Amino acid sequence: MLLEMRGITKTFPGVKALADVNLAVKPGEIHAVVGENGAGKSTLMKVLSGVYPAGSYEGDIVFDGEVRRFAGIHDSESLGIIIIHQELALVPLLSIAENLFLGNEVASGGIIDWWACHAKTRELLARVGLDERPGTLIDDIGVGKQQLVEIAKALAKKVRLLILDEPTASLNESDSDKLLNLLLDLKRQGIACILISHKLNEISRVADTVTVLRDGSTITT
Repeated sequence: MLLEMRGITKTFPGVKALADVNLAVKPGEIHAVVGENGAGKSTLMKVLSGVYPAGSYEGDIVFDGEVRRFAGIHDSESLGIIIIHQELALVPLLSIAENLFLGNEVASGGIIDWWACHAKTRELLARVGLDERPGTLIDDIGVGKQQLVEIAKALAKKVRLLILDEPTASLNESDSDKLLNLLLDLKRQGIACILISHKLNEISRVADTVTVLRDGSTITT
């Protein structure tokens, strides 16, 4: 098992957002998390990614057979757990290449090697099915392509478990189709995915397993 979340309970003042939630994901598996608005889906993923750090919730996160206590997103990302939120974390006025390597620039002697950055960007974009130029501004491409850039960014961080929160919510049918096909391709490469979605047609198409949350509790898994 790649990931196990055991007995996760998360409380905010006056509200129990998660109550003894369990979830398990195998390597190279697409696992869907479904439930109504307010069921606790995004809260659970924020616990997993370290947005809500260890000590702010009860229960255990077991990744690669070890209990993990993430103090923040950097800790989870260092193990290859990458979350892509509904509100994309791209900087509109920076280029695709600048976004992919922001804070993780390819440098030698303190000088950024833009040739290497652009070469790596072209390689990553090809993996997600984009043929955009590395110097293209994020502001100049559509939301569907921006989602693919976010996944390319995850690949740059050597993702092992990709978390997608309602990734097709703002996409048209064509872009949604491309994204789902990419998830299936990543699965073939051995990359696991947690897909949060309300769209049952998408879940039935790509998901291997499903966890259903209701009012912060696991209904079925």
